[in-house]
Amino acid sequence: MKHLLLTIFALLCLSCSGAEPAPVTITVGAERTAEYLPSLVGKRVAVLANHTAMVGQEHLVDMLIGKGINLVGIFSPEHGFRGTADAGEHVASSVDEKTGVPIWSLYDGNAQRPSDEKMRAFDVLLVDMQDVGLRFYTYYISMIRLIDACADFSRKVIVLDRPNPNGMYVDGPILDMKYKSGVGALPIPVVHGLTMGEIALMAQGEGWLKRCDVQVVTCDGYTHQSRYTLPIAPSPNLPTQHAIYLYPSTCLFEGTVCSLGRGTEAPFEMYGHPSYKGATFEFTPRSTAGAKNPPLKDQKCYGVDLRAVDDEAVIKAGFNLEYVIDAYRNLGMGEKFFTRMFLLLTGVDYVKEMIMAGHSADEIRARWQGDVAQFKELRRKYLLYEE
Repeated sequence: MKHLLLTIFALLCLSCSGAEPAPVTITVGAERTAEYLPSLVGKRVAVLANHTAMVGQEHLVDMLIGKGINLVGIFSPEHGFRGTADAGEHVASSVDEKTGVPIWSLYDGNAQRPSDEKMRAFDVLLVDMQDVGLRFYTYYISMIRLIDACADFSRKVIVLDRPNPNGMYVDGPILDMKYKSGVGALPIPVVHGLTMGEIALMAQGEGWLKRCDVQVVTCDGYTHQSRYTLPIAPSPNLPTQHAIYLYPSTCLFEGTVCSLGRGTEAPFEMYGHPSYKGATFEFTPRSTAGAKNPPLKDQKCYGVDLRAVDDEAVIKAGFNLEYVIDAYRNLGMGEKFFTRMFLLLTGVDYVKEMIMAGHSADEIRARWQGDVAQFKELRRKYLLYEE
């Protein structure tokens, strides 16, 4: 606990050492309509999109219909088209009330791949979702599954790119494909430093997907060092930019007995457990919109509040195992601290094994540094924006 407090204090002080990068004006791919609307004229168009697919003040779906595009269907990812469903919650297919366009849920609890009938219903797929740059964030997984399906049916895919808010660094272990799952689909690090468009190109270029006609409409004004504040929360439990920056590290608590604040006003910005010792900070998870049945619901938890840690300090620390190691040592539960999900999130055996063997965060980080260096070289071939 003492070591963790010193670490958090150091992170809080880091902001004094330099100013944040200056904000820049960024035009997202969806707003560059001249780059893709001509390709849609006379075509049957489907979109893979959710509530984040905004073109200025208008949703992509409304804009397309307003332009006379023949929109035949909306594929919706995790959290649904409106972005309000719980993590992993089954969402039934339906019809968009405003436009009458059918919504084809990819999270309806049935096949993860659309039926042949749906694939034959369109000629071009537009992809527009705000990702947050993590291997275990599922929007890119929905995209690559659909690209694979489009390859089988010779359908064109156009990715309307958006900035990666965690795109300024690459960190964490590379997925061991024996742990491939719904929260990890490609052999990439936890923090991969790619936009959705770059992931699509890399997956194609490295042969991780079938070959498909994929076009990326890039962002204008974005580099990987840009600090892009998301205008809309990408999912119900990432309501703040600070939560998005902490998410790579605190999401690991999904694979433990701890709460990371789901069911509170600040999910992913805290962690704790009813038996956590020596803490004055406390919180109680409740059933809320987007967290109907959060871990440790209605139980008073003690732990650590990370809301005051500076954003730039969080970024500098990268994929930080300090928080999980602190809770593991504090609770003294041994292997019972972890669930199967921890292996799926880290994507390797050795992180859990080294934590249990008493290794520090720095010692574990050293294990993946060589792999990350190799990945960064591979990644460079597919970058659409300056590093």
